Amino acid sequence: MRLLEIVRVIRAHDFIRNFLKQQHPEEIRAAFEELGPTFIKAGQLLSTRPDLVSPTFIKEFSKLQDNVPVDDFASVEKTFETQTGQKIRDVFADFNKKPFASASIGQTHQATLKDGTAVVVKIQHPQVEELVTTDLSLFNQALRLVKFVPDISVINPTEVFDEVRRSLLSEINTENEIKNGQEFYRLNNHQGIFLVPKIYPKYSTQKILVCSAMPGNSIKEFADHPLSKDAAKSVEQKKQRTYLARALVENFIKQVFVDHFFHADPHPGNILFWKIPEFSAHIPEFPYQVPTNLPNYRLIYLDFGMMGHLSPSLADGIANVVLALNTKEPRSIGQALLAICNRTGEVDQEEFYDQLSIFLAPYLNSGLGEIDFSTLVYSVIKLCRQNNLQAKPEVTLLVKAFGLLEGLVAQLDPNLSLMDVARPFGKKYLRQKFNFKHEAEDTLVNLFQAAQSAPKLPIKAEKVLDLLLQGQGRMNIRYKGQDSLLNRVEQLINRLMVTIILAAIILSSSLLVQGSAGHPAIYNIGVTGYLISFVIIILLILDELRRHFKHKK
Repeated sequence: MRLLEIVRVIRAHDFIRNFLKQQHPEEIRAAFEELGPTFIKAGQLLSTRPDLVSPTFIKEFSKLQDNVPVDDFASVEKTFETQTGQKIRDVFADFNKKPFASASIGQTHQATLKDGTAVVVKIQHPQVEELVTTDLSLFNQALRLVKFVPDISVINPTEVFDEVRRSLLSEINTENEIKNGQEFYRLNNHQGIFLVPKIYPKYSTQKILVCSAMPGNSIKEFADHPLSKDAAKSVEQKKQRTYLARALVENFIKQVFVDHFFHADPHPGNILFWKIPEFSAHIPEFPYQVPTNLPNYRLIYLDFGMMGHLSPSLADGIANVVLALNTKEPRSIGQALLAICNRTGEVDQEEFYDQLSIFLAPYLNSGLGEIDFSTLVYSVIKLCRQNNLQAKPEVTLLVKAFGLLEGLVAQLDPNLSLMDVARPFGKKYLRQKFNFKHEAEDTLVNLFQAAQSAPKLPIKAEKVLDLLLQGQGRMNIRYKGQDSLLNRVEQLINRLMVTIILAAIILSSSLLVQGSAGHPAIYNIGVTGYLISFVIIILLILDELRRHFKHKK
């Protein structure tokens, strides 16, 4: 029944064709909303992936809203008791029966532990794991309809499905978020103006997350607030916004290059802005430290279901990309990109550098506020795919996170360049990685080998001259587009050979038909030759039309 429902909705909204061609995003959004929580969550995940879907789809998917009924308190109690083996009244001094937030995966309640600590409790909806697993399995079956659609895809549907499947299954396993939250707390809590909620693993399970309640409101409210008409206040507000923007970028760079563990979903809803009350410093029991060397406000990270991990070597590669971007040389940028991509086929590096140079030209001298980052990322990834290059999954996740952060930073301070902030950090990072002793040893070895080879250079030069004088020298020259030209020449030669053979068949058939009076067998052979020639000609015409339309696409 559910499979039939999925197929019905897919057909009603022409889902497969629209999604593969990345057209009519409103139809896809309507289909997701009609199919329910699993697909709504899938659309929300895709709205943060400029590497998987086009910017118009990202904008449309961001409108998806959770429309999930709130679970009654009896259901919440049953889930908590089943997961922890304890009753809510035995763990909490107070538990608000009405959730203050509800989403596709679960709902969140305010509560107080027995020791008086204010916490929030995220409890997964009953049977959500079964629902997600079943829907993903059925949707995978429905995707088989793709084979009946012409080759019109501008995205890879299998890649999109696999990524959504992985993200959803990871998100419904709260144990991942528990581990991520504990690690992120250790690395970032009280790092400058940043605070992170504390996870309580004692009360958390696969479907339950308990963490400290945090003050503040979404940073979007702060960023959307208009500047004061008073000139002095407006200047102070701009300074504050610039400080917050730089703090966000510097902390994110630390996550990437120092911790190698970063928040992969830093949208404004997951970052709170909290202005510390003036009276707080005079209250001994106030739970948050207020260092005098910091401003009287804090930024708070939430939601650790989607995090990124980088290996040290990959972090080095990304640092090289940052430094290459600073040079504004497409070739250097291209070389750095090649180091962090997987090759899915033969790569013409010179062609890739040329295409990248043309593409990046309008962006390299643009300000941050002038760049549509989603469009930029989608276009770069498309360019890489055309050249048999595929960004590594960790890099894709980092690019997505960077894009979300870029949008927030641009709103806070449109004149702030992320590269200006990242460049000093990248240089410092590479200096720390530079081992002077090892480099000096390598240099000495190279100098020693060069000293040994130097006396042999005249002898080698004499041998080369002798070979040239004797006419035995040979030089290999390779030019741009050589493989394409050779393939085209080979096709032309093959066509010429086919044409000659066809002409011979037609001429032979004509002679057989003309001289077959009174010999039906010979006549039939001649007619058969005509038919074979006709079929071959039709096939050649169809093949040429296919090449023509494929080239136009």
